[in-house]
Amino acid sequence: MLKAELRKKYMQKRKALSTDEAFLLSEKIFENFIEYFNPKEGQTVHIFLPILTKKEIDTQIFINYFFKHNIRVFVPKVVGDELVNIEIFKDTAFETSQWGISEPVSNKDSGEVCYDYIITPLLYCDKKGNRVGYGKGFYDGLFQSIFPETKKIGVNYFDPDECIDDVWENDVPLDYLVTSTEVLSFLSGFE
Repeated sequence: MLKAELRKKYMQKRKALSTDEAFLLSEKIFENFIEYFNPKEGQTVHIFLPILTKKEIDTQIFINYFFKHNIRVFVPKVVGDELVNIEIFKDTAFETSQWGISEPVSNKDSGEVCYDYIITPLLYCDKKGNRVGYGKGFYDGLFQSIFPETKKIGVNYFDPDECIDDVWENDVPLDYLVTSTEVLSFLSGFE
């Protein structure tokens, strides 16, 4: 299927989830992430802040865990046409953006490019790690600017059942996909 078709289909599927279903699935995705990757104190994680009205994965569960275990947390923020990466702390001040995202008040880019993990939002991911997001290309740009050893991890409610037919040259695939039932690796086939 084409990205536009998959985007529409999976936005509708996500919209059909109840708030409770979305939260329970988010918890299972979080548990699978922790069990598989076992992040450690001192590591760095780049993670998106969810648009809860669009029923994105509730990443606050992840962030709370990272703070509790002294794992550094960075979040993206769109400033103008650029994606900046801001380190957050327990006392970081937040505001709601025009897209309904709770974002840090600060626009100061951390300059960090060496993350252990980038936890990536998406609407769909196929069996090769190709993503369908909202179509802005921010994460492709981010992936090209970081150290290649960083694990690029998608989180999604849905399994990769369909192929994406219009993968572009600049699309950067994920290394892993975490769902509520499993963790898939795209580095050397499924694990």
